[in-house]
Amino acid sequence: MANVEQCVAALARGEVIAYPTEGVFGVGCDPDSPAAVQALLDVKERDKAKGLILIAAELSQLDGYIDFDSLSEEVKADVLATWPGPVTWVMPAGKKITDWVTGQFDTVAVRVSDHPDVRELCLSYGKPITSTSANLSGEEPCRSVSEVVEQLGSRVPNVLEGKIGGRDKPTEIRDARSGKVLRQG
Repeated sequence: MANVEQCVAALARGEVIAYPTEGVFGVGCDPDSPAAVQALLDVKERDKAKGLILIAAELSQLDGYIDFDSLSEEVKADVLATWPGPVTWVMPAGKKITDWVTGQFDTVAVRVSDHPDVRELCLSYGKPITSTSANLSGEEPCRSVSEVVEQLGSRVPNVLEGKIGGRDKPTEIRDARSGKVLRQG
């Protein structure tokens, strides 16, 4: 992956990038920069109230973004049994997270990915990034670099070259508090 450094530099400048995930391309930015999150919402034509997913290479990158310790041992074991992997969990928000990421909720959706490109990106950046499907609201999610360029064009000039994982749809989302599946994977 020759352009990981290019994408990390773009993230550090507060720019939005596109990158392959388990099932579709995602767009993301630095979750700690309100200006970057606003730029992402502008790209997606998305309402801030909906909130965003955070994606990480390892659980430790989510320290402060989630309140993992408030979960029961049973729930923690369920979460850890699915990570790294294609399951996103909605968890209590930590002290470090802002409403730019949580939207109208007191929770945050997070995933520790097993996708090699995502892992390298997050490890190189040193923290999680936001993750939402690479598409304009209401359009089909992009599944290749060429689809990202075609649909988002100059809105997202930084695209991590790579291929999506073997999934044919976005990841499953589960609620850590209730155990309910919120979106089938």
